[in-house]
Amino acid sequence: MPELSSSPSQEGSRDPTGSRRSFFEARYWLRDLILSLLLAFIVIVFLYQPVQVEGTSMMPRLYDHERIFINKFVYRFEPIRRGDIVVFRYPLDPSKSYIKRVIGLPGEWVSIRQGLVEINGNPLAENYVPPSYLDHDSYPPVYVESGHYYVLGDHRDSSNDSRVWGTVDRSYIYGKAAFIYWPLDQAGALR
Repeated sequence: MPELSSSPSQEGSRDPTGSRRSFFEARYWLRDLILSLLLAFIVIVFLYQPVQVEGTSMMPRLYDHERIFINKFVYRFEPIRRGDIVVFRYPLDPSKSYIKRVIGLPGEWVSIRQGLVEINGNPLAENYVPPSYLDHDSYPPVYVESGHYYVLGDHRDSSNDSRVWGTVDRSYIYGKAAFIYWPLDQAGALR
């Protein structure tokens, strides 16, 4: 019976297709990594931006040092609505960004009587503001001009907002708060 053996020349030689395969696999891996980084860059720069909440003016919905994603693209396709939590350049110092809730829309009258908000004379239901967070002061009625928005923090006692410095020009609003991603136990979509 013939015996099978490998020749010494085959044992010592390298498989040329093996090294070529490793090169191509590394090249594909590198291509996928570059495409992933490019896609992440596009999403972060043009669609979603991570930001850190600073301050307590949006409590109890948003807490100091929470990290959220803001959608920078949504208002190209839909209008800003009452109740949206928006991020904008602070009107008195555009180098700073603020986050507040939209209360008054263009063409509306906003008045606050003993802490209760009225839109065009009708009370606004604000179930997102706990009674203990209300500011019980009254403020004169404000007409919201075209292209502007009246914004308030949910923690009215500690919020620097439209009651103090007026409405926000539409061009200053650059995103809508979309998702809390840190801390993990608070992660979820913002409504």
